[in-house]
Amino acid sequence: MEIKIERAKTLKEKPDFNNLGFGKYFTDHMFVMDFSEEKGWHDARIVPFGYIPIHPASTVLHYGTEIFEGMKAYKTADGYQMFRPEENFKRMNDSAERLCLPELDVNETIDALVKLINIDYDWIPDKPGTSLYIRPFMFGNDESLGVHAVHNATFVIILSPVGNYYAEGLAPVKITIEDRDVRAVRGGTGYAKCGGNYAASLRAGKLAAARGFSQVLWLDGVDRKYIEEVGSMNVMFYINGTVVTPKLTGSVLPGITRKSIIQILKDWGYKVEERLLSVDELMSAAEDGSLSEAWGTGTAAVVSPIGRLYYEGKDLTVSNNQIGELTQKLYDELTGIQWGRVPDTRNWCYKVKLK
Repeated sequence: MEIKIERAKTLKEKPDFNNLGFGKYFTDHMFVMDFSEEKGWHDARIVPFGYIPIHPASTVLHYGTEIFEGMKAYKTADGYQMFRPEENFKRMNDSAERLCLPELDVNETIDALVKLINIDYDWIPDKPGTSLYIRPFMFGNDESLGVHAVHNATFVIILSPVGNYYAEGLAPVKITIEDRDVRAVRGGTGYAKCGGNYAASLRAGKLAAARGFSQVLWLDGVDRKYIEEVGSMNVMFYINGTVVTPKLTGSVLPGITRKSIIQILKDWGYKVEERLLSVDELMSAAEDGSLSEAWGTGTAAVVSPIGRLYYEGKDLTVSNNQIGELTQKLYDELTGIQWGRVPDTRNWCYKVKLK
């Protein structure tokens, strides 16, 4: 892939890497590439970060043809490393197929991402718990009204230095189980990482926040009784010595962190079950104490411990509202691999040397 590079004439002042928050600051450059049925992917370019011009009739504005991914880069002694980026772009292609958007060449896209990060390398923070968040996204931009498969699209990658996704950090969060709204249904777009799934979650999230909860635990959209995800993350429960996580039925996002944690747990000798888990079984386990730990998993937060579960008037505590031993161990292992403190024996990290 030939990439044209236009460097920013004026560079931004870097933020305080000790006080980043999440998604508030953006680097000096971004990657952009266009697609048309006639040319395929073309005009790949790295340009100064800025606004994207868009036609008022653009497909994405009217029919929601948009997908995205989230991944991170971590500064190392001689450059940086990314955690399983090929898995993210493979998943992005799965999302593209579902929404009739064009697919990407995984290797070429990673090469383009590396070129972009190399230019903005100084934006990778080096403070504990920080990283460079990578947001690739794609949207349809046919300049006409009408519901049809996308003929023209734009692919963009932007970068943002970040700290913890949740202000609580690793403090356990209070979760309410949602029994009215649903996030996704089997046969829909639940397994795709598209904006509509997240928009559908906002009402319940807003109401939950007003009641003092950090996240919503979603039930399935068919039977309305099986656990699916927590907020925008996959979820896992340690019940009677077994880690139970909702199986991928088509309405649950196949998380890269989820996949990695399952592999780590199996390597450690833990029993892992990917299966249907009813809300009644979960609440019974929380009530009788057989649920010893619970946590969410995702790129942004990595691992987020759950300290309390609320459902139909019951407010139950998990792991004494403290981070559990296994949850902490998983967080330390995965972040250790990502930050280079723990040996990467599974070859998950994509390493780039610059020094």
